Amino acid sequence: MKIFKGRIFSFLRKPEDINDTGSYIYLEKGAVVCDSNGVIIEINDYSKLSQKYKNAETEDFGSKIICPGFIDSHNHFPQTQVIASYGTKLLEWLNKYTFPNESLFADDKHCERESKMFLDLLNSNGVTTSVSFGSVHTSSVEYLFREAQKRNMCLIAGNVLMDRNAPNTVLEKADKSYSNSKEIIGRWHNVSRCKYAITPRFAITSTPELMEVAQSLYTENNSCYVQTHLSENIDEIKATLKLFPECKDYLSIYDKYKLLSNKTLLAHSIHLEKNETERMKETNSIAVHCPTSNLFLGSGLFRYKELEEKGVRTAVATDVGGGTSFSMFRTLDEAYKVQQLENYSLNPLATYFWSTLGNAECLGLQNQIGSIKMGNYADLIVLNSKSTSLMRHRMEKCKTIEEELFILQTLGDDRAIEAVFIAGKKMK
Repeated sequence: MKIFKGRIFSFLRKPEDINDTGSYIYLEKGAVVCDSNGVIIEINDYSKLSQKYKNAETEDFGSKIICPGFIDSHNHFPQTQVIASYGTKLLEWLNKYTFPNESLFADDKHCERESKMFLDLLNSNGVTTSVSFGSVHTSSVEYLFREAQKRNMCLIAGNVLMDRNAPNTVLEKADKSYSNSKEIIGRWHNVSRCKYAITPRFAITSTPELMEVAQSLYTENNSCYVQTHLSENIDEIKATLKLFPECKDYLSIYDKYKLLSNKTLLAHSIHLEKNETERMKETNSIAVHCPTSNLFLGSGLFRYKELEEKGVRTAVATDVGGGTSFSMFRTLDEAYKVQQLENYSLNPLATYFWSTLGNAECLGLQNQIGSIKMGNYADLIVLNSKSTSLMRHRMEKCKTIEEELFILQTLGDDRAIEAVFIAGKKMK
C-alpha cells in the first residue's frame, strides 16, 4: 500500500468554463492511497489518511501537483526517428520519411529497441496511456505490447493495414493482413492492460478488398477499437475521392465499410463537410486533434468550437512523429494557439480535462483511467510548476490553480514532470 502526498487535482466532469470550480477536486494538502495492485482506494486530506493508513509507504511531493497521467489518443510508434524531418507536406512527408523508416520494423531487434525508447519518451513526458499505430509488420505491435505489459501500462495499438500506394516493404496483401491481425488480436486484446485497435492507415493506402478486411475484423471483434486518419490535408482528400469515386465524401468511405462507432478514432478531422460532421455525431465517432502535427505539416486548423457546438466528440493527441513533441504540455500549448487563430480562447480547464478524463471518456475507459477516484488505476503524474528559472519567476505572480495549469501548459516541458507512476509503480 502507498500514499502519494501533495496537492491533488483531478476532474469530476467536463468543465463548463474557466470558472467552473465544481468540475474538479483540488486538495491543497491532500493524498492518494493505492493498494498493492496499483488501484486507488481513497483520496482525502493527508491528515486523515496518514492516521488511517499508518503503516503505508508515503511518497511526499510537498506542494507539487499530483494529477492523473496524460492520455495520448493518437501517435505512431514507428515514426520516432523521423520526428523533426524538414520541408514537406503530408503525402510527400509519408513517402520521403515515414514509409522508408517504417520498413525497418521488419527486424525484431529494431522493434524491441524502438518500443522501449518510444514508451520511455511517452512516460518521461507524463503520458501513461497511449493509442498507437504500429507498422504493417505484426512484430512492431508485438514488441510494443510486450513492453507495455512489462510496465503494466494501458496501451491501445494495432498493426497498420496497407496494400497500395506505398513501397512494397510496407505493404501487406488483404488476406495476409486479415490473418496477421487476427493472430495479434487473439494474443493481446484485453490481455493485461493492452487492447487492440483495427488500423487501416487511411483510404489512400487501402484497396476496397483491404477495407473489407477491416470491416470483417471489426464485425468479428467489436470490442476492439478502430483508428485511422480523416481529412488531414486538402491534397489527401482529393486523392482519396479519386480512389473511391462512388463515395460522396471522405468519411462515407469508412461508413460504407461499417467502421464508424463510439470506438472509432479519426485523427485530424480538419477539413470536414457539413454532412461528415453530422454523421460523426450520429455515430459517436471521435475527432482527434493533433495540433503540433497540423501546424508542422501545414495541414490546417482544427475547428474545435464548431465541433463541440455540433456535439461531435473530440480528443487530443501528440501524433508523433508528424507531431513534433512527446510532451502533452507542448501539445496543449499548440492547441491553444490554433484556437487563438480561430478566434477562440481555449481555457486551461478545458485543455487539462481534454488530455485526462476527456480522452478517457472518448476511449470508454473513464472507470479505469483519466481521473483520481476510487477503483481507477494509480496512473499519476507529479507536476512541478517551478521547474525552470522562468517558471519560478512567473509563479511569483500566480494566484489560482487555473492560472498555474496554464503556466505549466505554456512554459512547461518534460522537466516539469517531476514523477510518473503507472499503476502505483514509479516510472520516472
